[in-house]
Amino acid sequence: MAAAAAMEFSVTINQKEVVVAALPLQEHRLPLSNLDLLLPHLDVGVFFCYKKPCRRNGLAFVSMARTLKNSLAQILVSFYAFAGEVVMGSVGEPELLCNNRGVDFMEAYADVELRELQLYNPDASVEGKLVPKKKDGVLCIQVTELTCGAVIVACTFDHRIADAYSGNMFLVAWAEMAQSKTISLHPSFRRSLLNPRRPGSCEVSLDDMYVPLSTLPPPSSNGATTADPIMSRIYYVTAENITRLQALASSKGCRRSKLESLGAYLWQIVAKSETDRAKRCKMGVVVDGRTRLCDENKSMANYFGNVLSIPFGEERVEELVNKPLSWVADAIHKYVHVATSKEHFLGLIDWVEAHRPEPAVVKIYCNGSEEGSAFVLSSGQRFPVGKVDFGWGRPVFGSYHFPWGGDCGYVMPMPSASREGDWVVYIHLLKGQIQVLEEEAGDVFMPLTADCLGLHGETPEFSNQTSLEAKDELKIAMMLDLLL
Repeated sequence: MAAAAAMEFSVTINQKEVVVAALPLQEHRLPLSNLDLLLPHLDVGVFFCYKKPCRRNGLAFVSMARTLKNSLAQILVSFYAFAGEVVMGSVGEPELLCNNRGVDFMEAYADVELRELQLYNPDASVEGKLVPKKKDGVLCIQVTELTCGAVIVACTFDHRIADAYSGNMFLVAWAEMAQSKTISLHPSFRRSLLNPRRPGSCEVSLDDMYVPLSTLPPPSSNGATTADPIMSRIYYVTAENITRLQALASSKGCRRSKLESLGAYLWQIVAKSETDRAKRCKMGVVVDGRTRLCDENKSMANYFGNVLSIPFGEERVEELVNKPLSWVADAIHKYVHVATSKEHFLGLIDWVEAHRPEPAVVKIYCNGSEEGSAFVLSSGQRFPVGKVDFGWGRPVFGSYHFPWGGDCGYVMPMPSASREGDWVVYIHLLKGQIQVLEEEAGDVFMPLTADCLGLHGETPEFSNQTSLEAKDELKIAMMLDLLL
């Protein structure tokens, strides 16, 4: 009954204002880079949950909100892109108008306790309640006080302006500013770092990864997307299960990464949701190009914007279901490898230039359910959940929230704030795929609960037992030095 009541809580917006940069800004237009132009108009949400500040801090909610607003105004001087708005340029392409329009900032109250929130189901507990819907500008923020005194800080930003790396950079800098610390990384908006080459050169394989919007068929009107709705869930995966997956995904002395291992396991599960074994199932992986584009003369470490590529592979459902996990992980490694070079990203920039001003998009985004299942895996291992401390302590939980439309799923694993080595996994998949996931892998993907976050006491000891493998297989893997 308490859980049901928590799902029905109400949120009241008590105050709304626009926070502008503390210093005046010369109005100008900042063009989007060719890599920005590959992103459709999507908004990304992120939120952090904080326990009620301990008494010695003596912070009331009104004081916390004031700290957030004052530090936001200061940090927007450097991160001025978040205080602008997207407008259409002369050739019909989006541009960023840096006019210090400001950030919509809302103060709210929710009649629910933090431990009662069903964070496992963010569609009901987070979407539109604790993570705000952005109406104007590039960024909006909502800070919400709960009945127990806990606080949730949430942001929604335009993906065309910033990727997760850029968003993380802002969040850390904002927290540092709130505590009057030195800003560890100031943003760079040097679009010249991503200029196309003259003459351009790109691999033919990019035509298999990206597609001009004009070449896409019209959206299906047969109601297929409503037959199996897409939904979001958040799961908790322990370090022990991640390690075991990595052991199973590695073979012949070839060690696969934890992300590849988790991705391979999910790919098999998504394939199992298909009733037609003759279909093909696709999986994409988000690759950050910053380290690939760096050299001795230029650094991309503080570049603000999108520097992403999404290579994807497709395999027959029957093979994904019946082959060992190591075979699936090898397939992932093979298709991701093509996007891990400097030449790939330079070629992608040139590919976009060759098609401008016509908009284009990554092909896997446009997957239809009739073509077979598809999802994209994005690494959130740089998610700074332990660094977003505004002065009243580290968050007990944080997660991105990215319920994009269409039939293509989205998965982001992030580090847990509760226990080192554990992951929090945000999953946005079709209802049927979620059901198979929970039936087939419920011992690995545990629904996120207050117990997982230690909100009912100390963080629990998770069982080391799992159906992933027998104990003798684990011993063999350890002998082969496949585990971290």
